[in-house]
Amino acid sequence: MRVPTSLQQLTIFTTVLCGGGIGTMYYLQQKKFTESDYHRLALQQLEACPVAMNSLGAPPLKVHSIHLTDRHNRVDQRTAQIKIPVTGSKTGAYLYTSSIRDPDTNRWSLKQAVLKMREGQIIDLLNSPPPDAAQTQAAELDTEHWH
Repeated sequence: MRVPTSLQQLTIFTTVLCGGGIGTMYYLQQKKFTESDYHRLALQQLEACPVAMNSLGAPPLKVHSIHLTDRHNRVDQRTAQIKIPVTGSKTGAYLYTSSIRDPDTNRWSLKQAVLKMREGQIIDLLNSPPPDAAQTQAAELDTEHWH
């Protein structure tokens, strides 16, 4: 049975329109994350830690898109918990962050920033060791309060 041409065109048009809409929504959601204060604060903390940057082989530091379906990525009006994938020339890592928003000033503050390397090394960016330390001190991931 042959499908009428207009029905074929409608199907193709609808498929293209839906695909474009999904792509646009994904792009806008990623842009919202990357332009947020909690994302910016976390990356500034990473870039200010010479031990972490050296471990990654950065600069250059490449910040990848957040996995929108990852359970570590949760944002509401008062808290933001995100897992940011980053890579340097040596290796890659995930930057686990937790931020809270002050209801009076409406400003975000970084509560936790932990870099977990592919090899398993963990660097607490808020309590990082000095750059000349022989070994990077391990830190515990405080994920008990994460949902």
